[in-house]
Amino acid sequence: MITLCPNPFRDLDLKLTRQCIALLEAEGFETGICPVFADDEPDALPGDLTYQKLSDLGDDCTLAVVIGGDGTILSVVRQLRDRAIPMLGINLGTKGFMANLEPDQLPMVVKAAKGEYRVSRRMMLEVELQREGKVICRDHALNDVVLHGYGDCIGMTTYCNGDRVSQFSGDGIILSTPTGSTGYSMSAGGPIVEPEAENIIISPICPHVLGARSFVLDPQRTVMVRAELPHGRHAYLSLDGTSVADLANGDEILV
Repeated sequence: MITLCPNPFRDLDLKLTRQCIALLEAEGFETGICPVFADDEPDALPGDLTYQKLSDLGDDCTLAVVIGGDGTILSVVRQLRDRAIPMLGINLGTKGFMANLEPDQLPMVVKAAKGEYRVSRRMMLEVELQREGKVICRDHALNDVVLHGYGDCIGMTTYCNGDRVSQFSGDGIILSTPTGSTGYSMSAGGPIVEPEAENIIISPICPHVLGARSFVLDPQRTVMVRAELPHGRHAYLSLDGTSVADLANGDEILV
C-alpha cells in the first residue's frame, strides 16, 4: 500500500493528493491517506475521503508520500521513526529543502511506487531532558535540537562524553544532524555537512564571547547541555522547530 501524508493547510481540498491517488490506482496500487496537522481542525479535511492515523499504519505500507513543506516532512519522520518505510516528499512549502519532487513532477510518484528510487539514509538524534535527576521527556529529531532563551541571555555549559567542551552566555545553542546543517545551524554560522554523513554538530547562537566556535563530533558521542537560567530567566527546548518544553535552571539536555 502507498500512504499519502498530505498537509491539508498546504494541499487545499487535497487537490494534489487526489491527483496522486488517481495516478497510483490507475497502475493498480492500493492507497491510503494519513493527514498531518489536522487533529485539532478536522473541518480542514474534505468529507468525501477516508482517513487513518499514522500511528495505525500497517506493515503493508511500502512507501509514504508526504505532500507539504519541510515541516510536514519533519512531522511524518518523527512519527514513523521506528518504521522502515521510505518517504518521498512533494514540495508545497516555501523552501522545500527536504522534498524530492515539485508538483509538476507528480507522475514520478508512480516510478517510486514501483521501487525505482535510491534510498538516502539520514541519521536522527535521540534527545532526553532531565530535571533534578528525573527524565522529563524523551524524543527524536531529524534536523536539530535547540536550546533558546525567551528574549533573555542565558548560560550554557556543554559536555561531550563527560568532558566540558564550552561554556558561554548567549541566545542559545543548536545541536544539529548533517540533514539539519543547512537550516538554523547554518544561519548561526555552523558548517554545511553532507546530508548522508553521520555527525553531531554543535553551534552557538549569538554567543557573548569571542572564542565560541562550532564543533563537529562523532555520532557515537553523548552531548549534554546544562541550562543556566539565573534571576528568573526563561528558556525552552525545541525539536525540529517545534517547542516541546519550557526549561528550568539546571536542566540537562542529553543528545
